[in-house]
Formats: sequence, structure tokens, C-alpha cells
Amino acid sequence: MALTRLPTGAKMFLILSGALLPLALIAIFATLQTTRIADQETRARLRVATVEVSRTLSIQLGGDIAAVRDAVDALAADPNDALACARVTGAFAPLADAAQFAIRDRGGRLLCGGGLAASAPVPAPGVPIAIEFRDGRGMLVGISGRGGTATGGVFFPVQALGELAEPSGFASVYGVDLLSDGNTLSLRRDAAVGAFARVERARAPVAIADLVVELTVPSAAITSPLIVAMLLPLLMWAAAASIGWFVVDRLLIRPLRRLRAQVGAYAPGRDFEPAPYRRAPAQEIAELGDTFGDITRTVRLHEADLADGLVRQTKLTREVHHRVKNNLQVIASLINFHSRSATTPEAAEAYASIQRRVDALAVVHRYHFAEMEVSRGLELRPVLGELASNIRATAPEEAARLAIALEVEPVLVNQDVAVAVAFLVTELVELAMLINPVSQIRIAVRSTEDGRATLRVVSTSLIESDALEHLLATRYGRVITGLGRQLRSALHHDPLTGAYDITIPITGKT
Repeated sequence: MALTRLPTGAKMFLILSGALLPLALIAIFATLQTTRIADQETRARLRVATVEVSRTLSIQLGGDIAAVRDAVDALAADPNDALACARVTGAFAPLADAAQFAIRDRGGRLLCGGGLAASAPVPAPGVPIAIEFRDGRGMLVGISGRGGTATGGVFFPVQALGELAEPSGFASVYGVDLLSDGNTLSLRRDAAVGAFARVERARAPVAIADLVVELTVPSAAITSPLIVAMLLPLLMWAAAASIGWFVVDRLLIRPLRRLRAQVGAYAPGRDFEPAPYRRAPAQEIAELGDTFGDITRTVRLHEADLADGLVRQTKLTREVHHRVKNNLQVIASLINFHSRSATTPEAAEAYASIQRRVDALAVVHRYHFAEMEVSRGLELRPVLGELASNIRATAPEEAARLAIALEVEPVLVNQDVAVAVAFLVTELVELAMLINPVSQIRIAVRSTEDGRATLRVVSTSLIESDALEHLLATRYGRVITGLGRQLRSALHHDPLTGAYDITIPITGKT
């Protein structure tokens, strides 16, 4: 898992971030919800104000346009109807600054009204009213009479329309537009907003042709306080996670990492002294360093005691080996002394045979005593070489031409294997010498690939014969078989070549 390979500081930062992030998201959601509620309240007030403005415009403009339409119909029937013209003139008299009207016949002659310089738009056939916006100055309404013999026009200035389109009790900043046939007439532009402002719009139809009124108000603007209110939870989340990571890293992780480096660089045999901390770490870490220092001091004292005990034990062991070596030499000397007083050849041969075995044990013990300091094991080559010399020295006179050839690789064995090998070689050489005093004997030791070695003793005297069978059955067979079992390996005899082979364990090579 990737999380397990992260440093402890990174794990701590991720855990704190995951724990605190929901709180930051809740705070942001609460801020957004407050803004959304404010927008809903703004939309509700805007819809009410739009309906109010639409109703006002429908009533005021509809009444004026209806009065002009009635006069147009009357003058279309009777161009000299002064009463109808007087009624409409009287109706527009209070609105001299708010609206202007004019009624003309088909030829363009003014029948009633005045002050309307622009010609009114002509409604399409079957359509009683046509509306036209004039370059932001106002709205011009064209009215057709029955039969098309007379037309009327009414002009409403922007200022007058803006006053009519002002909702009562609406304190917000707002804008008002009139829409007709894809054209727009702006009556009020107080709703100017910034680049990050949001706008709410509402429309309502006016009961005059396809006229529509649109009110615009700014929603809750994305101001600096709002941005700060939304970003502050994220900043607090990042700050809390960073501070938590910083505290853990400085008070726990770094002191632990430093203590680990000091422990890794510690060398046995000296006291551990933790370096002073530049910043106050956790008290437990300081106590851990002191505890490790106490342990190293205790271990150093214990190792010193063990070293002293090892020195004493080594001296004692050397003394024991020295005494054993001397005792073996005394025994060999005693056997040699008594062999001189032997009265029969058989007794002298018995003394010589015993002395050869004592010499074999003494040789192994002497080389083991010499290798005690390094404890690498005994090298077989010098052991077998000295053993062969001792055997020739103790051989009877008729075996003066006894030849022993050595082909021994520089292998190392432990003391138990060396003793068994020395005794086995002594038994086999003596066996060959008894069969033929002038035997030619070859002793070889070769290492194998499996970390062991093969001991091979070859002589023509060891070829299968009656004399060999008799000596094996009466004296040597049980001994060499027992030595093979001591080496924990099978002793093989080739009766045709006179070779004895056995695999022995080794500890290495020189």
C-alpha cells in the first residue's frame, strides 16, 4: 500500500487534512447558503416590483392611448368633430411635459393635437397599435382609426416613462427597460455593477401591444468580504493541517530521526551520549535517549566483565591443553622406554603399535593447541605429514623401505574430525605395513563441490587377500568401521585397487 511507504510527517498531514476538510466544506456551504437565501429574497421583491410597474404602465399608458384612439375614431368619421378633439386635448393638458399627441388624416393634415414633429409608425393591417423606440429619447405609439382615414401618434419621453416605472417602496438599486419586437428602450440604469457582480432579471407584459417591461437588480455581489468568507475556511483548514504537521515534525519526527541516526552511528564499547537538542522535543524522546545511554553503559560494563572472563577462560584452557600435551609426551616416552626392554618381537611390535596411536593423538592435540588463538580449525596437510613421519620412525627394521606419499589439499577440519582421521590413517597404514613391510602407500585429501572433502588411502597391500581378510576379521575391521561411524560417513573399500575412501566434513580452506 502506498500510504505505508510515506514518511510519518506526510501521513500526519494527510490525516489532519482529511479530518479538517469536512469542517471547511461545511463553512463554505453555509456561506453559499446565506448568499442563496439573499438571492431568493431579492428575486421575490423583484417579481413584486415588476408586476407593480407593469400594472402602472398598463393603466397610465393604456388610458392615454385609449383617449387618442377614441379621438382618432371620431375624427375619422367626422374630421370637423371639434368636441372629440377638445376632449382628448383636455385629457393630455395635465401631461404636457409627460406626453405629446397628434392626429392626422390620410394626407398628413393635422386634425388635432400638436408638438409631435416625428411621424408616428403606421400599424400593420388588422393591428390597432404600433410601437417604435426613438434613439433612447422615448417611445412613439402609432394608432390607426376605422377605415384607415385617420391615424394618431403619442410620444412618451423617457423621463416620464421612468417616473411611471418607479415601484413604490423599492429601495434597491435597479434598472428598467421596455422591450418590443426585439428592441429595447432603457428607462433607468442605476443597476450598474462591477465585473464580479451578478444580476437578477424579471419581466412582465404591459397591456399595450407586445410591450414588455424588464426590471434588473444586482444580486449579492461577489465582493472582497464574500471572497474572504469563502476562502477563510480553506485557509484555516490548510493552516491547521500545516501547523499540526509542523508541530509533529519538529517535536517528534525530527528528534526521532536524529536519535535514530545517533543510534545507527553508535559503536559498541563506548557510552552513548545523545547530542543536546536545539529545540525542545517531546519529553519522552529525551527520556528514550537517556535510557539508551544507560543501556549502553550497562552493556559496556557487562562486556568488560565478559572479556575478563574470556581471558581467564582462555588462560585456563591453554593451561589444560598444555598439561594434556605434556602428559601425552610423557606417555609416549614411557611406552618408548618400556619397548626397549621387550624380550620378544611381538611385544616390541605391540609397544610400537600403541606408541603410533599415542603419537597420532599427540600430533592432533599439538596442532589444535597451536590454532587456539584464531579458532579457524586444524589444517590436515601438516598433521598428516608429521603423522607419516612418526609412523616411519616407529616402523620395524624390515619396513625400512616403507614409502608414504601425501597428496593433501590445504583444508581445515575441527578437532574431532582431525582425531578420527589421524587414527583412521594410522590403522590403515599399519594394516598395509603388516601385510607388506615395504608397502607403497598414498594418502590423498581432495575437497568436493558440496563443501566437504574425500580422504583416500591407497596401497597394493590393501588389495583383497587372505592376509587382509584375516587382519580385518581379528583386529582392524571393527576399529576402522567404528572410526568411519565417528566421521558419520560410509567407509568404502575397493578390493581391486586397494583403496579406502571416506567423505569428511571440513570448515574451510587456507
